[in-house]
This record gives sequence, C-alpha cells and structure tokens, in this order.
Amino acid sequence: MKIDIITIFPEVFDFYFNQSLIAKAQKKGVLKIKTHQLRYFTKDKHQTVDDKPFGGGRGMILKAEPIIKALKKVSNKNSKPRIILFSPRGKKFTQKMATDWSRQSQLIFICGRYEAIDERVAKNLATDVVSIGDYVLMGGELPALVAIESIARL
Repeated sequence: MKIDIITIFPEVFDFYFNQSLIAKAQKKGVLKIKTHQLRYFTKDKHQTVDDKPFGGGRGMILKAEPIIKALKKVSNKNSKPRIILFSPRGKKFTQKMATDWSRQSQLIFICGRYEAIDERVAKNLATDVVSIGDYVLMGGELPALVAIESIARL
C-alpha cells in the first residue's frame, strides 16, 4: 500500500513514521508513506499556498491550484487512488472506513490549514471528506496520523 500526504508541515510526520510497527511495515515494503510539501507546487517565489476566500469571509483558505498540481504528481495513473480530505464538516471516521481503506493500493491525504480549503477541492477532487471528531483542530496532520495508524495496523 502507498500513502501520500500533501501538507505544508511534512516534518510533523517524520518522527512518528520512523517508529514502531509503521517503521517495520515500511522496512518490509508492506507500506510506503511519502509526504509532499504543498509549497513546492506553487509558482511564486514566496511559495504562497493561501488566499482570501472568494466572495469574502474571515480567515485564509488553502488555494486549489497547488493541491491540483500535487494530486497530478502523486496520483498513480494505473489505479484510482482514494483522495481523503480532512474537515470538521466531513463524515465521521470509523473502523469500517479504516478497513475499507486498508484494501486500497493508494491513499492520498490532503491536510488542510487555516480557515478552510478551497471548496472546489472537496467537491471535485476528494473521494472522501472525513472528520475524526466533533471538534476543530488547526490542521489535517493529526487526523492523517490517526487514520494512518488505524489503517496500518490492519
């Protein structure tokens, strides 16, 4: 199984994935996890990934364009990967989801930040919009870690 994580904080995952059973699974080749720095998929010299919401609103959102570029680069063209976006508005993550996802050849996790992600990502690109609970976090990195641990043990 291949898991790709699109995030602006890839270093959050480094320590965790080099420990315990997840590290053993990667060494055996059963699991391949790769993080991707979203900023590398931007055009400007400041590697800007955020913008004000179209039509107004508070806070900043992650722009769709870098996410679209990242998905094109990391998606396996031979299989149809599951693209999972973490959002407090999503379906609640369950053991059944973990079991179903553990049977996929590729999972791509999109870790949001700021106020939200451009809605086009949720509506047109993500196969699943998922929440790990009835609370709001600063980003999607912790939900990705929770989901990956649950999936990897299966």
